[in-house]
Amino acid sequence: MGIMDRISRLVRANVNDIIDKAEDPEKMLDQILRDMQSNITTARGQVAAMIAQEKELEADMKETRTLALQWAAKAQRSVEAGRDDLAREALRRKKDNDENARVYAQQYQAQSQMVEKLKVQLRQLESKYQTTMSQRDSLIARQRRAKAQQQVTSSLTQLSPMNPTNELERMERKIRGQEAQASAMGELAASSFDSQFEELDYDVEIEEELAALKLGSGDIDAELDALKGRNTLPDSRTEALEAGGDEPATADTTSTPAESRVEQ
Repeated sequence: MGIMDRISRLVRANVNDIIDKAEDPEKMLDQILRDMQSNITTARGQVAAMIAQEKELEADMKETRTLALQWAAKAQRSVEAGRDDLAREALRRKKDNDENARVYAQQYQAQSQMVEKLKVQLRQLESKYQTTMSQRDSLIARQRRAKAQQQVTSSLTQLSPMNPTNELERMERKIRGQEAQASAMGELAASSFDSQFEELDYDVEIEEELAALKLGSGDIDAELDALKGRNTLPDSRTEALEAGGDEPATADTTSTPAESRVEQ
């Protein structure tokens, strides 16, 4: 018996858990309002039926009381007419109607109390329905806010293992590496351009010197011969130098531009 109770409790717990997870507050509120509206309609029908019964009992009570009064009047006339037998029958009828009137009065009183009670309950149900209707939008808004907050919290919980600061630092390092690579490529491109322009300038200087050599090749040969002649002194000058004489002052100390360029 204990095992069956545990199994029954386990089944109920699982079923209730599934139902709780499947419940949508907005749909549940709408269903509650529909149920309340249905109950109000049923209650109104029941109250209307009870009021109708109350009316019937009131009518029966009034009718029996009227009949009792009528039979009392007939008994009075029978006595006046000397008809005791009729008077006795009229009094019996009056007594029956009085008894019926008393029963109808009791039933009418009970019915009236029941009708008033049902009317109060119906008004309470209608008031509760109106309150629920007015609170429906507020409750649905609260439910949507709670659901949105739950979703945001769940998202934050899922992202919590990933530290945003570390990710930002990693992205910053990656961007710095890309910037450094772009700067290095720019420097390489600039140095390549400078070297090309320097080569162009060097080629221009070489071409100018080559052209100058082509134009002034005879002058250079003459200057070379002059330099060779200057290095070989005459015999008279050699003897004079050996005798201690001074070098003649007629030596040309000026140099031509070609000589200066060659010396250089």
